[in-house]
Amino acid sequence: MTTKSLSKVFEKKLGPPTFGSYMLAARTMKDMTQKQHADFLKISKSTLCDIEKGRHFVSIELAAQFAKKCGLSEALAVEYAIQDSIRRTGLKLKVEITTTKRAA
Repeated sequence: MTTKSLSKVFEKKLGPPTFGSYMLAARTMKDMTQKQHADFLKISKSTLCDIEKGRHFVSIELAAQFAKKCGLSEALAVEYAIQDSIRRTGLKLKVEITTTKRAA
């Protein structure tokens, strides 16, 4: 199953994906407590809780850093972070991020 098809199943079952739900899924997959995951990311447990619950939004840069550190797709993390921002504004838009190949 590809990341995109998994993403569609995820959205159908749980609603629109958010960066917070992405981080929660990553933490759950690694069987870590919030405290352990927060320590790993070098943030406070309360900040991680707020991110997971959608009360704290992260920048594109921070989303990419967290994803990279967790071994997750940076493109998907950035997509979710941007989509969170769009959703907050009330705009009915959807963004899709794709990776580019670097020139050799």
